[in-house]
Parts: sequence; structure tokens; C-alpha cells
Amino acid sequence: MNKIMRSVLIICLLSLGFVLVGDQMPDPDTESTVPELIDFHDIIYPIWHTAFPAKDYKALRGFVTEINEQAAKINAAALPGILRDKKQVWETGLAEFNQAVKTYGSAAAGSDDQALLDAAELLHARFEMLVRAIRPVAREVDAYHKLLYVVYHKYLPEKKYAEIGNVAADMVAKAEAVTRATLSKRLAAKTEAFQAAAAKLLAETMALEAAGKAGLEKDIPLLVDKVHSAYQALEKVFD
Repeated sequence: MNKIMRSVLIICLLSLGFVLVGDQMPDPDTESTVPELIDFHDIIYPIWHTAFPAKDYKALRGFVTEINEQAAKINAAALPGILRDKKQVWETGLAEFNQAVKTYGSAAAGSDDQALLDAAELLHARFEMLVRAIRPVAREVDAYHKLLYVVYHKYLPEKKYAEIGNVAADMVAKAEAVTRATLSKRLAAKTEAFQAAAAKLLAETMALEAAGKAGLEKDIPLLVDKVHSAYQALEKVFD
């Protein structure tokens, strides 16, 4: 991959929310990404942006082996813990992606050039849909979810209520950022419902913070459940 293509890839990944902060090594379970899916961009980019518009059928047929190899890696990949709620939509998208891979291979083996172009377009579309299946709706939502994942799936089961109280203020700050988040044009129609759900999430998170400050550890489990439910309601806005 040349420097220009690599730069474009980096910009694309940043826009999809795949951002690493500072020099810290993140917990893989809290990263809303599948590296094997990101790697497939190295193939789909020259297919869609170079060979397809140029109608370079020889080049398009030459990608089959690499497509199959990388698709196999995507199929073998495990979703990180933070994406456990996305399992069903991921599996549905993966099945459609696999069918597109199969269609591409069949078209490349044949002599119908238009079928090959159609297959390339389908593969690109199914790849984009698979990315969208796991992509956070906004960077601010992803930042909040990372904290909530640790609280709900680690601290709460281990009854680390003091730890929950310690991070509650940070959760409130991130919930406030969610209320100010701007949705992409693709999701703009959901703005009103999103803002209502974000306000509810903030209110429940503030209640959790208040309990932590007051030392009301007995109330923490119920309040964490309410926060988690509010977050799920926010995500359902985009179902």
C-alpha cells in the first residue's frame, strides 16, 4: 500500500471511531473494533477506488485469492467484549458479506465483465454494512460505553462498589458529552430520539454518581442496572 492510500485508510478509521488515545495500550475488550475487518480495507480500497472505476477486469480478477484469505480471517475473528450486544447483527452482516465474497469469486471465474463489476459493487456494500454493524454511532457514545462496560461487566459482578463510585464522575462527564454529540448525516433523522435518550442516560448516571458520593453502596447495583438500561435504550434508537 502506498503512502497516499495508507493516509486515506488512517483518516477513514479515525472517522469510524477507531481511535487510540495517547500511548496507552488499550484493553482489547473495550475497543469497538475488529482488526481483521480493518485489514480488509487494504483490499477493498484498490478494488473500489482503482480497478472498479477503470473497469480493469484483469486487476479485479486478480484479487480473488487475497479476498478469500482475508475473509477467512474475518470469519475466524472474535468480537471484543464491548461488542457482545452486537453479536446478532454482526453475524447477519457477516453472512451477507460471505455471500458477496462467494459471488465475487464466481464472477471472477467467469467471462461476464458486467457481472464482475456488479460483484465488486456488492462486496464493497457488504463490507461497509459490516463496518456499520459495529461502528459506534458517535465518538462520545463509544467513550461512554468503554467506561460502562468496565463498570457493568467487571466492577459490578465483583461487587467493587467503591470503584464504581470512583469512576461515576467521569461517567457523568462522558454522558454530558453524549448529550452534545452530533450525529452523522446518515443518522440525522434520529436526532430528536437520540437527544431524549441521551438526556435519560445523563440523569441515570448522575443518580449513580450521587449515590457514590453519599456512600450509599447498597443502592449501587440497582442504579448501575438503570444506567445500563438507559444506555441500551439509547442504542435501540438506531435499530
